Parts: sequence; C-alpha cells; structure tokens
Amino acid sequence: MPAAQPAHKRILLKLSGEALMGDDAFGINRATIVRMVQEVAEVVGLGVQVAVVIGGGNIFRGVAGGSVGMDRATADYMGMLATVMNALALSDAMQKQGLVSRVMSAIAIEQVVEPYVRPKALQYLEEGKVVIFAAGTGNPFFTTDTAAALRGAEIGAEVVLKATKVDGVYSADPQKDPSAERYSRISFDEAMSRNLGIMDATAFALCRDQKLPIKVFSIFKHGALKRVVLGEDEGTLVYA
Repeated sequence: MPAAQPAHKRILLKLSGEALMGDDAFGINRATIVRMVQEVAEVVGLGVQVAVVIGGGNIFRGVAGGSVGMDRATADYMGMLATVMNALALSDAMQKQGLVSRVMSAIAIEQVVEPYVRPKALQYLEEGKVVIFAAGTGNPFFTTDTAAALRGAEIGAEVVLKATKVDGVYSADPQKDPSAERYSRISFDEAMSRNLGIMDATAFALCRDQKLPIKVFSIFKHGALKRVVLGEDEGTLVYA
C-alpha cells in the first residue's frame, strides 16, 4: 500500500509557550517538549517543510507579577525575549532528535540566534530544515498569533496550524457544555460573526485577507499533528 501523501507542502506551526509547561506551573517541561518534537519529526519525515512560531507565556508567567504597572512596550519586549529562550530550547530538543533546525529572531541578538531574513528562511525550508521564528514580530503591542499569521504569509505557508489544548473549535466551551459540537470546517466570516475567538483580531484579519487558512487542533493529542498534515478530519479548519 503506498504511503499517505501529505495535504500540505509547507506549514506554519503556532505553539503557545504554555504548551511547553506540561503540568508544571511555568517553565519548560522536558518530557513535554521531547514529545512535541517527536510529533514534528514525524511530519518532517513526510517531506513537509515546517516553520514554527512559539510564544513565551510559560516563562513570562513566572515574572508576570513583576510586570504589573510596567510600561506595556517594556513588558512586551520581555515577552519577546521569553520566546527566544523557548525557541532555543525547542531547537536543542530538535537537534537531539536528529532534526536540523534554525532559530531566527525578529530582534537582533546575533551572538545567540541569527536575525530573521526572509530569503534565508525560505532557503532553510527548501533544504528541509525546521525554521523557528522567535521574538514575535519584533514589535510591542503585537501577539505571537499575529507573528504566526505574518510569517505564515511571508513564507508562503499553505496553512497556519494553531496548536492548542482543545482539539478544535466548538460551538461552546466543551468543558462547561457537554453538548458543545466541534466544527470540522468554518468560514472566517462565520467564526467572526459567532465571536469564537480563534486568534486575536489582528492575526485573524491578516489570515482572512491573505486567504491563509487556519487549522486549530490539540498538540496534546498523540499523532494529531500528523493527521492534520495528512488532511484527515482532525481539529477545525477555518477557511476564506
């Protein structure tokens, strides 16, 4: 029987920093990051080009109390640095799994990671390297969701895969309402009219304008990332 062909050639995977915590209060849970990297390795093994945007909530949560009353831009820059730390941890775990990865930062820290340069990122992807985009967009007041939409559009990704704790978009909170239904597919306009809060407004509008579909799925569900890439009924597709 021939091997299943991936539905996408190039993807942008958006991971929240909180996803790296596992069951810990903050920081990086080693077992969790190793398991996530194994899921990514399976997809790379299918010949899919993978770029990753990672958040910083797991690290920033540990210092969030100290940021109360802080200038918003300063707090956002701290969050960007947290994403660089996560990107380095993710890259290290990937190298240990035999993947070749490159971290590219939207803010210049050249002794630590290379700066984001679009042609270089595209070259790495063509070479089969996993590219991890750190430091968000490099600007305060923008979330890493917006960074995922922006980088996804820039690199010509076919889909933004938003990895969450739930296995898709539901008609209501499935933890509070057992009758809540998972949408298999939903349009951008319908998601907006129902105020489903899939991504922040800036990220969502950018994906809609660029006709860049979003797939929401659970990164904690074993094999879900591979099933999404193979085009199976996993998670929720938000389409233009």
